[in-house]
Amino acid sequence: MRKRIIGHGPREVAAPEPGWMDLEPLAQVEITSEDVDYPIESALIPGAGLGWRAAQPGEQTLRLLFDEPLRLRRIHLRFHESEQERTQEFVLRWSPDGGQTYREILRQQYNFSPPGAADEVEDYDINLDGVTTLELKIVPDISGGGARASLAQLRLA
Repeated sequence: MRKRIIGHGPREVAAPEPGWMDLEPLAQVEITSEDVDYPIESALIPGAGLGWRAAQPGEQTLRLLFDEPLRLRRIHLRFHESEQERTQEFVLRWSPDGGQTYREILRQQYNFSPPGAADEVEDYDINLDGVTTLELKIVPDISGGGARASLAQLRLA
């Protein structure tokens, strides 16, 4: 997976699950921050770990920059929070022109209340052609607390 940390300055993995895109050869990823123990590959590549987590609190951005425009039919997101009660918001946007302009796909809020409500799974059937960039912005705690953004899984088809 090619990546760049934005705004702040080889291992074996399982093959992608049937039906999901293998993102590693298709995209470069940009992220605003990354906890060294929870790299972005952990959320994007099946079997690579426990998911991604930001290195610091506050809003975070994750962008997939596709080498060639893609057709997307499905987006699957899974978030997990086992420690802290909070309300998270995320915005999913796409660009047909390399990030010059964006179109919002959806904006969603979810209340985490561990241990009962510790997982948020979102699965969207979409119909997007010519996607050059997919952007996920996460506000981990809309009340402004010290939570760090995380993403357990992102799959595209």
